Amino acid sequence: MTIHKLVVALAVLLLAAASNVYAGCSNASTSGNWAYTYTGTIFTPNGPLPAASVGHFFQDSAGNLRGSQTRSVAGQSGLEDISGTNSVSRDCTASLTINVLVSGQLLRTAELAAVYDSSGNHVRAIFQSLTLPDGTNVPVVITIDGNRTSKE
Repeated sequence: MTIHKLVVALAVLLLAAASNVYAGCSNASTSGNWAYTYTGTIFTPNGPLPAASVGHFFQDSAGNLRGSQTRSVAGQSGLEDISGTNSVSRDCTASLTINVLVSGQLLRTAELAAVYDSSGNHVRAIFQSLTLPDGTNVPVVITIDGNRTSKE
């Protein structure tokens, strides 16, 4: 085998190995049980309100999720259920739609942009929008930090 053919063969093997090392992310690779916190500000006509939450959810391999959270807005806390969908891209970015409910009644829907790191075991996200059931958009600046507690 000539040196040229040997170099080409080695390059092909290295590229194949490198593509197998980085498998990327997917709904299946990020499925499991998650715990998270969020903090930020809700902007109302009467002024800004601090907001925070701690919660957990289960995400299946198709990207469906459900869970619950305890949230506090301006010192008033409440327990809420969450459900929604997650669409994870190979580059480990994601788009989530989260519905927040109390006693089965929809309170609001959040659209989130997220990115996974730490081999898909950690997620960082930001609210892109928050919409009330009547279509009212509520301006917010809220970020999320979450960790997978167990795989599916």
